[in-house]
Amino acid sequence: DVSPATHPELATLVDYAVTYYQDRVRPNKHYRIPSADEIKHLQTLASALADLPHDAEAEDIQSAVFAVGKAAGYEPLRNWFSCLYQVLLGQDEGPRMGSFIKLYGMDAMQELISQAVSGTLAGDAE
Repeated sequence: DVSPATHPELATLVDYAVTYYQDRVRPNKHYRIPSADEIKHLQTLASALADLPHDAEAEDIQSAVFAVGKAAGYEPLRNWFSCLYQVLLGQDEGPRMGSFIKLYGMDAMQELISQAVSGTLAGDAE
């Protein structure tokens, strides 16, 4: 069982990570509004993720994300991932999406996509 009481050094590291994020990362985040085409692609991604089992492996999730971008015609495919980072994460670069979604959670990612598509995510981080 991992808790601050049983692993105080881990609790300290988590506190440092949260402080770093709040002080250095969050102030620089800007979530852009997706274009009409990007909204369609994000909705396609949401459907593709919904078709995966909740316990899907990160590689399977990554393959689904990759397939949506490829089918949408992003060339180079890096542009699809840039879209995801800018619209969903508020930054120009980011983590490997399959691993991120696995860690973040499929339901949470569906909600994040929904917020992006509706425009409620756009703007500077609060």
